[in-house]
Amino acid sequence: MCEAIGRFGPGFEPPSKHDLRETLLSQEHARVKSLLQERDAEKMKNGCSIMTDAWSDRKRRSIMNLCTNCADGSSFIKSKEMSAVSHTSEVIFQLVDEGIEEIGPEHVVQVVTDNASNNMGAKKILLEKRPNMFWSSCATHTINLMLQGIGNLPRFTKVLDKAKAFTIFVYGHQGWKKRMSEMNATTQQENVLKRKSDDVGWEYGSLIDPSNLDKVKCMFCNHVSTGGIYRLKQHVAHVSNAVAKCKKSSQEAKDRCKKSLEVASKKRREKTIRELELRDSVNISRVGDEEVNVAGRSEPHKLGPLDKWTRPIDPKLTQAEALHQQKINKELWKKRTHEVQQYVARWMYNHAIPFNACDNDDFKLMCEAIGRFGPGFDPPSKHDLRETLLSQEHARVKSLLKERDAEKMKNGCSIMTDAWSDRKRRSIMNLCTNCADGSSFIKSKEMSAVSHTSEVIFQLVDEGIEEIGPEHVVQVVTDNASNNMGAKKILLEKRPNMFWSSCATHTINLMLQGIGNLPRFTKVLDKAKAFTIFVYGHTRTLECMRHFSSGKEIIRPGVTRFASAYLTLESLLDKKDQLRKMVLDGRWDSLREVKSKNGKAATATIMSMPFWKDVKLCLNVFEPLVKVLRLVDGDVKPSMGFVYGEIVKAKKEIKEVYGNVASRYKDVIDVVEKKMKDRLDSPLHLAAYLLNPYYSYADTNIFDDGTITEGFISCVETFYHGDDSKQDQAVNVELRKFQNREGSFGKKLARTCQNFEYNAASWWKLYGNEVPTLQRMAMRILSLTSGASACERNWSTFENIHTKKRNRLTTERLNDLSFIQFNSRMMAKKQMIKEKKIADVLFSTETTEAQGFIFEGGDECDVVIYRDEDEEEMDNTVPMEVDEQLEPRRSARLRQLYEAEEFDSEEEEFDDEEEKHPDDEDDY
Repeated sequence: MCEAIGRFGPGFEPPSKHDLRETLLSQEHARVKSLLQERDAEKMKNGCSIMTDAWSDRKRRSIMNLCTNCADGSSFIKSKEMSAVSHTSEVIFQLVDEGIEEIGPEHVVQVVTDNASNNMGAKKILLEKRPNMFWSSCATHTINLMLQGIGNLPRFTKVLDKAKAFTIFVYGHQGWKKRMSEMNATTQQENVLKRKSDDVGWEYGSLIDPSNLDKVKCMFCNHVSTGGIYRLKQHVAHVSNAVAKCKKSSQEAKDRCKKSLEVASKKRREKTIRELELRDSVNISRVGDEEVNVAGRSEPHKLGPLDKWTRPIDPKLTQAEALHQQKINKELWKKRTHEVQQYVARWMYNHAIPFNACDNDDFKLMCEAIGRFGPGFDPPSKHDLRETLLSQEHARVKSLLKERDAEKMKNGCSIMTDAWSDRKRRSIMNLCTNCADGSSFIKSKEMSAVSHTSEVIFQLVDEGIEEIGPEHVVQVVTDNASNNMGAKKILLEKRPNMFWSSCATHTINLMLQGIGNLPRFTKVLDKAKAFTIFVYGHTRTLECMRHFSSGKEIIRPGVTRFASAYLTLESLLDKKDQLRKMVLDGRWDSLREVKSKNGKAATATIMSMPFWKDVKLCLNVFEPLVKVLRLVDGDVKPSMGFVYGEIVKAKKEIKEVYGNVASRYKDVIDVVEKKMKDRLDSPLHLAAYLLNPYYSYADTNIFDDGTITEGFISCVETFYHGDDSKQDQAVNVELRKFQNREGSFGKKLARTCQNFEYNAASWWKLYGNEVPTLQRMAMRILSLTSGASACERNWSTFENIHTKKRNRLTTERLNDLSFIQFNSRMMAKKQMIKEKKIADVLFSTETTEAQGFIFEGGDECDVVIYRDEDEEEMDNTVPMEVDEQLEPRRSARLRQLYEAEEFDSEEEEFDDEEEKHPDDEDDY
């Protein structure tokens, strides 16, 4: 790909998503098919086997694959969606028979499948039609059944259970690394000068200094080679005049080092030849060598990038001829561009790169940079990507954050922290910061060797404060776990002029979770879940639903369990007419699953008018708080000045839903007020509410509310801790000017604060010059975030980087990669906010938090579990289930992750037992 872009030169246009999905995909399919012709010849010569199996993708579509195998290897033939039909013996036979006809019956010797009963039925049908073929059971499947059966024998079960118990205990406690490291401390000290490499040279040398990989000392003569392990091997093997020869090396050492050098030299030569062959295989049209005669020029003109937009000016040509010449030039460049796009598409297809990556600015910049370099560009090595280039990109991103650092110094910032465990069960704590310009990732720190106590959390936060500068940090934001609250007490003792706030996103989710647990709402949610579980638990019911909903899903995954519940109820209500039409249609009624007990209950739910009435009521009650959640979780603008006022407004709207009848709304409002107490009604929140003219200009009674004014005074005492003069000035002098709208506060233009989209901190900067003490405090407080959701969102960045294929990353490299990716995304998001292209923050591309709507017990699989203050953060001694091991998890919040294609419904209860059909004889 790089060579193709280099030969094209500057101005290359990457392929569009449409081209990648259509034209280029079909062309690459044809190219790969042509490469398999040699394998097809082998099939014709010695015959082949056909293999088939079924699976469900992430959208629960049932897909059957057909593959073939010959002496030259295996090939994929085709896949076919089978969502609308049951996987009966006849259906499987038909698919296999189509594959046989496509390859040629004379070339197929056998069919291979597992031992499921429907496959065995298909075998009988095939052998009746084609008695000269064989149908074999899969050996891999059968041998696994053997091993499984042997493992279930008592004598082996006992051993396996003990081994499992040990590994579950070890991997279930994060402190295991500390204990193991203590046991291996001596060994590590001895090997500190040895590289973790299988290079034979390290058997005869060691590093002088672990930080300098160039200086290696010979174990025979103590000679120090300055060219790394390569020079040492030359020294030992006596193979170079440029290196002093070791006089004490044994013949065996000489032979082994010499052989190692020869192997390395051979690999380099083979790699060079392979790269040259690759470059020579690139075939791009040489438009630049094409020459056209242009009037008025003494020499022929070579086509360049601009020629695809220009036409030759020749007075001898007619207008039609000139236009024709222009079209030729354009076609030449169009062809050349398409040829390069094919190489780009091939790289994307083979490495499963998402198609939307071609719209990424970084990808376009990469293409342009390679084009400007020209042919012969050498892509970076893995070592360069891990070391030099990674550190340089880290430094570049850090320099881009300088503008954000200036905002922190000007109006202060918040610090956010949270913990998680990666795929290697390392406990990692993240530190992020937020200012009016957005959120930034600071660093992550491995904490596997210590328990997450209040003291440990305080120490990490305090280090972050020192790194940013204590004078620039206004508050710390975390969730409500008791160890975080303990860290709060320690911090406020050391830094009494700072605030420690509970995460508003966390608290509002607790409110919504508490309301959702009330009996009247639980009943509705349970019915909705029972319906979606039934529909998504069967391929044919799911296909039927998608038919009537025009391919749209009824489950809409959110970032939390509640967000998924709200969005899914909203989706159900939107599709009410389509769903009611579906259950009345003969297509639905003809499905075998619909006749089961669960199927009849699902039909009754959709036909129930009280159910739809209750769904609407749920949404009306939840919606006011969901609006607040979107505000505090959106990172669109600083939310500290709005969160308290919007919750007050939400409570008023909830009461109106119930007609302001206290007996009907009391339990809902009680939940809101209970979760809000001492979290979102702190002095900081109350002061921000009072200082936000959006509320205080609209309702002057705010200044007469004793709770709010008391909170304001307490906030001033903290903000200007130890400075009695400024406290007196802010409370007794300047607040009155703001309240009475004296001076600039009374200007007509100051009324712009009545617009909810206005910037509160900028408003104070413009109109608060006559009250400098109060102005400084207001600008800093109203520039704060009220939630730590940015720190939560950083887990998705970590999980994208630390995948099953990249689970050997060190914590330092993981930290650098997260710093680059998270901060780059946050800066891009800020630009999207300016362009008003931001998406709903409640939506998620993952189904992790929507499991409760897909299978029974799915709510137990939440990744994000919101804890109350009396709940401890996960300690390093808490064991986990065996299926949870080596999966990324966010502290104690993570439970088992279920992939969308693994959803299974419970066994159905049919009225007529004869309607039940076993699917498999054996399974493993």
